[in-house]
Amino acid sequence: MGRAYEYRKARMFKRWDKMAKTFTRIGKDIVLAVKSGTADPNTNARLRVLLQNARAANMPKDTIERAIKRATSKDQEDYKEMVYEGYGPHGVAILVESTTDNPTRTVANVRSYFNKLGGSLGTMGMLDFIFDRKCIFKIKNPGNKDLEEFEFELIDVGGEEIFLDEETNLINIYGEFTAFGALQHYLEENGYEIVEADFERIPNDTKTLSDEEVAEVEKLIEKIEDDDDVQRVYHNMG
Repeated sequence: MGRAYEYRKARMFKRWDKMAKTFTRIGKDIVLAVKSGTADPNTNARLRVLLQNARAANMPKDTIERAIKRATSKDQEDYKEMVYEGYGPHGVAILVESTTDNPTRTVANVRSYFNKLGGSLGTMGMLDFIFDRKCIFKIKNPGNKDLEEFEFELIDVGGEEIFLDEETNLINIYGEFTAFGALQHYLEENGYEIVEADFERIPNDTKTLSDEEVAEVEKLIEKIEDDDDVQRVYHNMG
């Protein structure tokens, strides 16, 4: 078996680790959605779309049910959504979204990652000029829709950009962060099947680095992403 087997095994474990991280992230999102609304997806639009995300990620049904049950339990600690912003090596902007039951622990951990790996944690809002917050919907392609005409339809409810991902055959819709609810309502009301929906932070200014510099920044990003409290990490490497 030798090296080839070890390589395949390492990749397999990395994939499982990434899957577990995705399940944890969606699970926390579900807890937040239930706590701020209801445990019934028919009356909780945010929960409804998160359950679609869970299915798209092949999250096991019992894991989803546990997350909903956990959210309604009196013993469940309240999660807080915290955002941390700083600069990594070579001036790369890094924004960290976390969901935590202990912000003191989380900020101490995130600060230590920056400090140990050539970066520095800054103050909230310092990267607002670099990242634009958007919502994104991925819907099944009905096959009979003119995308230009569809884009005009969605402008009234906050849609900004639409394109077909030819690899997945899904239509991707980007809109303003605040348009999430309106876009979801419009798509559901008009019979479009939402496969996935989320929020993204898109850099409007990117930095080009050498391969060695990229490796340094990626080391920091991977360390941050490994933290259990961290949900998403954004950067402006080109």
